[in-house]
Amino acid sequence: MLPSQPGSEALPQDHAGLADSLNVPVAEVLRAALPDARRRLSPRAFDTWLRGTDALARLGRGDDLVIAWIETAPALARDLGEDILAELLPQILGFASRTSGAVIAQLLGTAPVAAARFGDATLFLQYLRFVEHMLARAPRALRPMLDHLSDLLAVLTLGGLRRWADWGIDAHRTDYKELLRFFSLETEESRAVLQRERKGTLLVDVQRRLMMYLRALWARDFMLVPTAGDFETREGLRPYYEAFSLHLPDALDDWNDIPALTLYRAQVAHLAAHLACLRKPIQGEGLNALQSTCIGLIEDARAEALAMVRLPRLRALWAQFHSATGNGIAGTFDGIARALLLPDSPPETDLAAWVRTRFEALDPADPDAARALGLHLADKLRGQPYSAWSDRPSCPYRCDNRLLWEFEELDFDTGYRPPQQVRRYVSVTEMVNEVEVETAGDDAQEIWVQSAEFFDDDGQSFNDKEGREPIAPPVLYDEFDHAIQLMRPAWATVLERRARMGDPEGVDAILARHRPVMERLRHRLDAMRPQGTQRLHKLEDGDEIDINAAIQAAIDIRMGAQPDPRVMMRQIRRVRDTAVMVLLDLSESTNDPVSDGATVMDLTKSACVLLSEAISRVGDAFAIHGFCSDGRAQVYYERFKDFDQPWGTLAAARLMGAEGRLSTRMGTAIRHATAQMQRVKAARKLMLVLTDGAPADIDVRDPQYLRADARRAVEEALQAGVTPFCLTLDPGADAYVQRIFGPRGAMVLDRVERLPERLPQLYAALTR
Repeated sequence: MLPSQPGSEALPQDHAGLADSLNVPVAEVLRAALPDARRRLSPRAFDTWLRGTDALARLGRGDDLVIAWIETAPALARDLGEDILAELLPQILGFASRTSGAVIAQLLGTAPVAAARFGDATLFLQYLRFVEHMLARAPRALRPMLDHLSDLLAVLTLGGLRRWADWGIDAHRTDYKELLRFFSLETEESRAVLQRERKGTLLVDVQRRLMMYLRALWARDFMLVPTAGDFETREGLRPYYEAFSLHLPDALDDWNDIPALTLYRAQVAHLAAHLACLRKPIQGEGLNALQSTCIGLIEDARAEALAMVRLPRLRALWAQFHSATGNGIAGTFDGIARALLLPDSPPETDLAAWVRTRFEALDPADPDAARALGLHLADKLRGQPYSAWSDRPSCPYRCDNRLLWEFEELDFDTGYRPPQQVRRYVSVTEMVNEVEVETAGDDAQEIWVQSAEFFDDDGQSFNDKEGREPIAPPVLYDEFDHAIQLMRPAWATVLERRARMGDPEGVDAILARHRPVMERLRHRLDAMRPQGTQRLHKLEDGDEIDINAAIQAAIDIRMGAQPDPRVMMRQIRRVRDTAVMVLLDLSESTNDPVSDGATVMDLTKSACVLLSEAISRVGDAFAIHGFCSDGRAQVYYERFKDFDQPWGTLAAARLMGAEGRLSTRMGTAIRHATAQMQRVKAARKLMLVLTDGAPADIDVRDPQYLRADARRAVEEALQAGVTPFCLTLDPGADAYVQRIFGPRGAMVLDRVERLPERLPQLYAALTR
């Protein structure tokens, strides 16, 4: 150990003994780095730097690791901000349990290279999460990748680096020699994948040129921040303004033979034009998606018009990116944008001519007039199919307009918390005199409950009817992304909600209408009932003697005949240990009519009623649940009947109240239903998924995305001991349903009107 030397007094009092506790080489490096670190770092960052040195030294992973931290941390704080040290240190300590100190030292040694290429603290933290991903999948590949990190980051974005690494890991998962050669860039396939993932122009290479370009245009400085646009998708992100910075994609390809640098210039010029003309944000409350898009379209034209008054040559810069035309309403937006930017060109449609005339008549400096024109345009486009996700203008340089809007939000720092529902237990007199409604909703601030239990004529307590417990908390589930072949953690949210009550008398009408079907199934269902205890006679090996067979054998012996040796019998217990989950698709498409005025939902209800009667007759435990979705954050799940509830009036009323709405995020619903079935004790668990179409949702454009996720959810269910089977009403389901549920896990019903008959028959066939 190094004895106390002059210079150790330069350390703060809290770390006065740090230099004396370090090995000699490390202490010398620390003393040499102290003056520069004290000059460059704030007191808080300086304390973090010293605490990191002490923690890594106590880790006992070698001097190289500690020296790498001492030399690297101040440089990272200078390039990415001092807050990065507090984020980096826990990550490094976490890596210590998964790899050697030499690899971590190499990671710290190459960290300045990554920081210089990314140029943003958020991207650097994403890079650390990518390193953690590498340690989980292929820790041996990390060292050769870090050896070539400069070459890789010179041509790849962070998303491209991750896809390149995942390709190599998947291709050489068990061949360690080829895995190391791939990450050392020694194989042709490694260089081929690298070439495929490389982008044309990286923002970090042209960042200073763009900042000088903006300063020349507007005589002010702008902060440019790269955003990992292709980290999740190949399309990238649209530019945007946030936190006093212009956020641009970290890399761009050439667009229609136009250089990527020109596209970058168009993007930053457009964002700067917005900042120059925007006096105050626009209130976004009460506007729908179409109105917001139309107002944003007019605001884009207004900002560019004001900018071109000062800088006329910007028109030529922006005009070259208005050559593409989208489909549907997106093409209408493109035509209007061209008409407003190029006043000398003839308008393509009457609507574009109308908008140009109104736009030229208003004052470009008046934001209220531009907002009114946007609302008027939205009124003219009302009724046309529009999706905020897919119907985007084709112009690649325009931003997502988030800087235009201002919304009222709750200030969580004020200590505000939403009121919790309170349950007060009161006497019968208070209940009778004060209650104003018979039932309370989910948003009731206070629920009164009778302190003494009273029961209605149907045997249910009034407390259960009038004092409902709150719904279950949200449940998060992972979701599979087939593009990157990885699970997105905590990606979809299941929200359970109470089923709406319907008319239970509809069950009697359904049973009367389909009585012939139940009569045909009666004998088959009776044969499926457990028969209790049965005796098997005439066995050579059994539990007890069969008296009749033994007497007959004795008679045969007396008469000199060969006796039958089967003189034993055994008692066996015939029981069924089966649990059935019926999972209903409650999407909007179930409201489509099929025949005789009935809808798919009406046939679904009839089929579930007949199935419930059939399962009740057999005696199996069963549940009926349903689902629909409105994006990944709102996957709604309803329970019409649970396993521990009887099939009766209450369950029938819930089922009759089912209605179709929203979309079909099937994979998340299957995962939630599987979690419910895992709590049920049964030797055999069957999940019947009844749907009328392919998985789809409003926030997903790739049709294969949710299908691949549903397939992964089915595999997870099979691993959990649950057997999913799909009965689909989509005549075109042959193209996808077997890929999701397997060749023997699905059936396509050609005639939808036969659903009430086929569903009970399917149950009988699957559980026989």
